[in-house]
Amino acid sequence: MLIIDEATVRRHLPWPTLIDAIRGGFRDGAEMPLRRHYSIAVPGEPAAALLLMACWTIGGYIGVKIANVFPGNVARGHPAVSAGYVLMSGRNGEVLAFIEAGELTARRTAAASALASASLAPRQATRLLVIGTGRLAPYLAQAHATVRPIRDVAVWGRNPDKAQALAARLAGDGLPARPVPDLAAAVTAADIITCATLSAEPLIHGQWLSPGTHIDLVGGYTPDMREADDAAIRRATIFVDTRDGVLREAGDITQPLAAGIIAETDIAGDLFDLVRATGAGRTADDQITLFKSVGVAIEDLAAAVAVYQAETAD
Repeated sequence: MLIIDEATVRRHLPWPTLIDAIRGGFRDGAEMPLRRHYSIAVPGEPAAALLLMACWTIGGYIGVKIANVFPGNVARGHPAVSAGYVLMSGRNGEVLAFIEAGELTARRTAAASALASASLAPRQATRLLVIGTGRLAPYLAQAHATVRPIRDVAVWGRNPDKAQALAARLAGDGLPARPVPDLAAAVTAADIITCATLSAEPLIHGQWLSPGTHIDLVGGYTPDMREADDAAIRRATIFVDTRDGVLREAGDITQPLAAGIIAETDIAGDLFDLVRATGAGRTADDQITLFKSVGVAIEDLAAAVAVYQAETAD
């Protein structure tokens, strides 16, 4: 059994390779039960979550991710997500690899957003707004810049020092980034908005959005979390990673559904539709599009198989 660490995951999953792997996963499909989600009490802090995500292809590979999400880690300067991935043979059940999955999760999440952006964001999108300064934020900027000609990256965070640090990191990686203090103005100016936070209150307001904007909502993974308000949801053409996951877990969608702001039929498509060309994607220059993801096991399996195959080919 191989033990594959974070550095190896990063080395084998450059953005074009990973985006293509995830595109292939959604194109080919897999067996994928809904993930199991357990709430874990943490003394003096917000509740943590234990997630179990399984996926397999018949006669191919079986994968299971065990992920812990501890929101209180952010205040300690530690990643909110810790995870491990077990990859097995779909022919004989042999355990092939144990993969460090914090990096795997962060990269596949950003790659899925970029995959959606390739169909939904304006083709000549040059201005990207990153909301949030956690582990996912730099990856989202890099992944979106892989599929669109980004020339300006605005960074907003509740902590200005962290926004400054993230902008400096992105600039060091070759992306022209800068911190911004005014979120409303930054939203209005952006072609693409990517948001990865643990917010319970909306940060993106529909009245701020300009025609043609693409919104990428990544952070909210429970029904109690919100990153965009009802006005933003109402104005947008909505796409999701998977309907089952989003309709069960994503407050940005479940809350407006419960309030009658939108109906399930307002979800225009998912990543299966976009990849298989059964969904229209963006249909007009002035259309506001929104992609909501909660993470899905097929992305993990596609990324894990890509890492394993690259490592065993070396």
